[in-house]
Amino acid sequence: MESIISVLSKAGFVSGLRGKGGGYKLSRSPETYTVGSILKLTEGSLAPVACLGSKTIKCERASDCKTLPMWEKLDKLIDDFFEGITLADFIKPENGTGDYII
Repeated sequence: MESIISVLSKAGFVSGLRGKGGGYKLSRSPETYTVGSILKLTEGSLAPVACLGSKTIKCERASDCKTLPMWEKLDKLIDDFFEGITLADFIKPENGTGDYII
């Protein structure tokens, strides 16, 4: 958990609070964080196959690959799905305090 929080903190997604009641809080409004951006930051590529996972390394067989169009469509579906969900979609304020339970 600490390694994930560290990555999120370095990217400016969360900030730490010290002392009693300390912990971490979102740096921005929950509506501005997509699940896709968080997953990409913490997990790297969400591509279903390795050949789509890197923009710099191209597969030498891509021009002959019969399944590449299928994988590209799946990759787009996955990306669109997770980019279409924000943290605000599944959190609720606790007791009107502005704090959120996830």
